Amino acid sequence: MESPNQARNPVAVEQEDSHRLLSSLLSQVLVAFTVEFDNEFERRMAESGYVGARLSLVAWSNLIRFIPENGISVRDLTLRSLAEPRQVKLMLGCLERWGFLALHAEAKADQDLPLRAERLVPGNLRDGWGSGRGIGAGWQVRLTAKGQKAKETWPPLFDEIERRWQARLGTGKINLLRQSLQAIVARAEVELPQGLMDVRERSKGFPAKRASDTQHFSLPTLLSQALLMFALQFEPKSNAPLALCANTIRVLSEKPTRARDIALLTGGSPEATGIGWQLKPYVGVGPEPGTTRGKTLRLTRRGVEVQQAYWHIAREIEKNWELRAGEETIGCLRESLLALFRMPDGKRPLLSQGLIPPPGVVRAGGTAPALGRREVGPAARQRTRDLVAQTEAFVRDPAGALPHYPMWDFNRGFGP
Repeated sequence: MESPNQARNPVAVEQEDSHRLLSSLLSQVLVAFTVEFDNEFERRMAESGYVGARLSLVAWSNLIRFIPENGISVRDLTLRSLAEPRQVKLMLGCLERWGFLALHAEAKADQDLPLRAERLVPGNLRDGWGSGRGIGAGWQVRLTAKGQKAKETWPPLFDEIERRWQARLGTGKINLLRQSLQAIVARAEVELPQGLMDVRERSKGFPAKRASDTQHFSLPTLLSQALLMFALQFEPKSNAPLALCANTIRVLSEKPTRARDIALLTGGSPEATGIGWQLKPYVGVGPEPGTTRGKTLRLTRRGVEVQQAYWHIAREIEKNWELRAGEETIGCLRESLLALFRMPDGKRPLLSQGLIPPPGVVRAGGTAPALGRREVGPAARQRTRDLVAQTEAFVRDPAGALPHYPMWDFNRGFGP
């Protein structure tokens, strides 16, 4: 296995193009757009006095854009977001803790406390502070001043970042990508959220589609909905979630791999790619030779079966798309995605330019407290180092380093 810090030969990348999964290409382009978008959002929020406001665009797409100035109930917000109640409450708990919104419980004398007092006064620490537990459907959600500034900052960025892509990559190529995505997304039979979300554990399907107009959708919305369509077909056929198959399981083999290399090999964060309960049936853990605490990972027999099934199911879905939408349409989508990686800028594709962070943001090494904190602690410093290393890998080799399916990390404001 090659070093996670080693850039791949451009000729080798070209030869691999025909074997790259369509879902991987969609994911990598979506993450590239998200990183550039989030960096600019963080920079502008800092200029407005909110340093370290590293909230990702998925929070806007799936939640905050539905919150009006006078607030909304959790019940109505859930209906508008198309997310499961559990997912909405989890996001609300995080956004409350980070200071972007306030949750007001249904009228009860013992809960009519200011948020800070509610958190600190003994006996008044309710379930739901910073988590999804205890939040009622009738509770009211209102944006704080910080949340309102975020809501004002987000919308103009969609057009601005897309214009940057047009200037950098070519208007014709971006328009072709947009048209190809519109042709796919217009075929969705259900109403889909504008941002990517976990569809595996949904208790019921998405509602029937009301309209097929995709002209007004932003580029990341089109990419997200195409990936959601793919995931909706993949998840029922696979024993393991698509996010795990496309990332950690994909890069492992029956030979040991150092656990500390997984984040850079997959393009994910250490937290999102760590060994959790979902991975344990498919991954064996052993000691790393020459260390006292290091671990190695390898695929178990079940892991190998899941890895092989991942490639088979993904190819099967691509063939199904070709039958339904036409080989020409899917071929055009694939080529428009690949073009973003092929265009040379010296020794790097032009896609790399947008991944270079502006000065001052955390991905550039800027210092900022962790979300919801006032001081820069050890965890924030480590997360900065992780983000800098991830960003450097993305810039150096986007085709090799960007994740094959987005894994949004709560510690990164729901960002990659």
